[in-house]
Amino acid sequence: MFWEQLLNGLTLGSSYALIALGYTMVYGIIQLINFAHGEVYMFGAFVGLFLVTAGANIFVALLGAMAFCMLLGMLIERVAYRPLRGKSTRLSALISAIGVSIFLSTLMVLYRGPNTTRYPAVLGDSTFQLGSLQVSTLQIIILVIAALLMVVLELAIKKTRVGKAMRACSQDLEASKLMGVNVNRIISLTFATGSALAAAGGVMVGIYYNAVWPYMGTMAGLKAFAAAVLGGIGSVPGAMIGGLSLGVLEIMGIAYLSSSYKDAIAFAILILVLIIRPQGLLGQKLSKKV
Repeated sequence: MFWEQLLNGLTLGSSYALIALGYTMVYGIIQLINFAHGEVYMFGAFVGLFLVTAGANIFVALLGAMAFCMLLGMLIERVAYRPLRGKSTRLSALISAIGVSIFLSTLMVLYRGPNTTRYPAVLGDSTFQLGSLQVSTLQIIILVIAALLMVVLELAIKKTRVGKAMRACSQDLEASKLMGVNVNRIISLTFATGSALAAAGGVMVGIYYNAVWPYMGTMAGLKAFAAAVLGGIGSVPGAMIGGLSLGVLEIMGIAYLSSSYKDAIAFAILILVLIIRPQGLLGQKLSKKV
């Protein structure tokens, strides 16, 4: 029972981790919480559904959803956030993020309606025994894809020129600009990368739970934000650990306490982290940027 619930928690947590990575990457560079990120995750799930329904296999649908949401993330940054950057308070950017979130969810309601849509069974979900543990092939596929995406992201940030530019911008935007880094381009690419990961999470959740709906990004986005804070907002490894931990804790709470506490667990953890260790598990106390 415990090991099965742990596996279920890791599967759910992998989607939280993919969404949390977008939060933490954007915050690490421009100190902004992109509250429209949950709706990007929702759009990714629906784009994947559209492609699968059109006859694409799941891997093509996954890549297509990621590509679409990369463009969507760049559009959101260009239209809603860039005009406000450096010209207004962070409160204005926060209000803009909330406005984009409401616009995207309402747009999907107008297009698809508010009801839940079933995802086609695109992957065979057979199970096999591993000792006393019953493992689903679908869970294994989701965990492998999520782990692969996280590893690729970590290597890209550590080893590529764009990744180095992202790290430089997270340290000091003005100094990076003086050293010849195209800051606007790097911020746009950061939004694109985070959006692609959120789209992958949306497609995998749609497949796993066999359902998508226009408001699925609201709660998932808030929980992923809690996961990013838990791991240490601004820390990429922290977002991964925070997402997986939150997924496990949520499933364990459902299994051993009550399903009524499903949504409360994430926010109880968020409150505790802010009280006990505001910088999160892997975050560091940094002096305020001026």
